[in-house]
Amino acid sequence: MALARIARTGLRRTRISSSSPASFFTLSEHSPVTTSSILNPPRTATSYYQTVNHASFWSSRGFRGTPNHQFPSAERIVDDHFEHNEPKRPGLEATKRGEKPRVVVLGTGWAACRFMKGLDTKIYDIVCISPRNHMVFTPLLASTCVGTLEFRSVAEPVNRIQPALASAPDSYFYLASCLGIDTDKHERLLHCVVIGGGPTGVEFSGELSDFIGKDVRERFSHVKDDIKVTLIEANEILSSFDVGLRQYATNHLTKSGVRLMRGVVKEVHPKKIVLNDGTDVPYGLLVWSTGVGPSEFVKELDLPKSPGGRIGVDGWLRVPSAPDVFALGDCAGFLEETGRPVLPALAQVAERQGKYLVGLFNDRIGKQNGGKANAMAGKDDIPLGDPFVYKHMGSMATVGRYKALVDLRQSKDAKGLSMAGFLSWLIWRSAYLTRVVSWRNRFYVAVNWATTFVFGRDNSRI
Repeated sequence: MALARIARTGLRRTRISSSSPASFFTLSEHSPVTTSSILNPPRTATSYYQTVNHASFWSSRGFRGTPNHQFPSAERIVDDHFEHNEPKRPGLEATKRGEKPRVVVLGTGWAACRFMKGLDTKIYDIVCISPRNHMVFTPLLASTCVGTLEFRSVAEPVNRIQPALASAPDSYFYLASCLGIDTDKHERLLHCVVIGGGPTGVEFSGELSDFIGKDVRERFSHVKDDIKVTLIEANEILSSFDVGLRQYATNHLTKSGVRLMRGVVKEVHPKKIVLNDGTDVPYGLLVWSTGVGPSEFVKELDLPKSPGGRIGVDGWLRVPSAPDVFALGDCAGFLEETGRPVLPALAQVAERQGKYLVGLFNDRIGKQNGGKANAMAGKDDIPLGDPFVYKHMGSMATVGRYKALVDLRQSKDAKGLSMAGFLSWLIWRSAYLTRVVSWRNRFYVAVNWATTFVFGRDNSRI
């Protein structure tokens, strides 16, 4: 059932009871300005509207993002976390004489999406507000629970249901729940800050800038100029790569719109970070990619530690104080007395250690009956062969827009092949595709890449 109401002198406080699934307000082009909305939450909810004057209603709306697992509920709430001195993004002003009427839709369920799909955008501008930016095709939802279908196969982004939300200049989608109105304490959190200029931080920044430059510009044109990406590194990005490759990556990321900053993070707050020079950097999304440290479990173990707090091992990856215990991967590091440096926490290091240790167990320890408890106590009687030696096979990193870096030198000072560009990107993708464990997942990865290339990225949950 839909209830119709025309607000002539102001938005009167109106309560939508749980028995009324939708509420409709008609918008007039004439002054005083009124506002239209369709309330269609996935669950029944109680909503409140506060009495305000027309000029301030849309220019001072308050929204707060809501996690997808929560049902939308329009409540009259003032959040204490809105207290900030950062620049505020202006809200939508009231429609003016001669402009199209504005229809506001709350929710992205079946009714709301069917309404938006059929709404004539030559007559109306549309603003959709929902904590879910897609409609779920519920008849097939049960199939996703057991893996018959992927969830994204039954989720349709609202900007595909109504393309005006992505392309029309005065139509918008807000991933949020309507909470209330506050003229002084509104904010848009579209600044992504990446901490750490290693391969992970650079690759994420490149992928994100690629996403903004392509998919966001096409589907969310009204916010494309407000999204910012900042990469913060204490020294130089990709410090293990060749100097020429580092400069290529710096130029490419800068050209792609990524802002590069040098600094050390001193403090992290809920909505800003503070650098060691006192600079405040506000953010909406913070990505920490400065490396891997030992977990609390590793720290609490009563075992010898290597520099950096990892479990100390000898050349055969054994823990000297516990003969039956071996450690490998990110949790392990060579003891100082071995004279070996602690290896970086890289996938190829861990993979090589795993390959070495399984050979040691199968070909040495197992064949000499050393696999039983306490059998390794007399480990000197069991020849283990050559100790583990790591040989670096090179580094690769993508920087977005079909460009990548390939550095096949075995060390920072050694000579070897170094290249950048589109060919490097093909090498990067081919190399990692062959390293995916199963043929099933290799097929999935290849299909996902091809689908993204043809249709763009899946943004139903972004």
